[in-house]
Amino acid sequence: MTELIGSVLTHYKIESMLGKGGMGVVYLARDTRLERPVALKLLPPQFVSDPDRRTRFLLEARSAAAVTHPAIAQIYEIDEAEGTVFIAMEYVAGKTVSRLIADRELDLMGAVEIALQVAEGLG
Repeated sequence: MTELIGSVLTHYKIESMLGKGGMGVVYLARDTRLERPVALKLLPPQFVSDPDRRTRFLLEARSAAAVTHPAIAQIYEIDEAEGTVFIAMEYVAGKTVSRLIADRELDLMGAVEIALQVAEGLG
């Protein structure tokens, strides 16, 4: 997936990979229209044609978009281009949630508060 670095997806210029997990790869990109950094989460190509994975990916974006919390990045858009489904979201420099938990900077009550807002956004 490093072949995407330097490429442009719609109006996002992909600069580097931030991380990857079960539901996709996250890149640091530059929104060339608004001239700001964004995080782009791409659904892996092997899952684009899988309706269940695609639905879960879109549900993740909708759920996060329904929540306002400093620990959750703002969702800017969900889009598809060149066979790639992606979520464009706020780029927040700093530690990942897993790092915050490991460093004990996000306590149980903070995590529960976030989980409740996400659940509310799903309803």
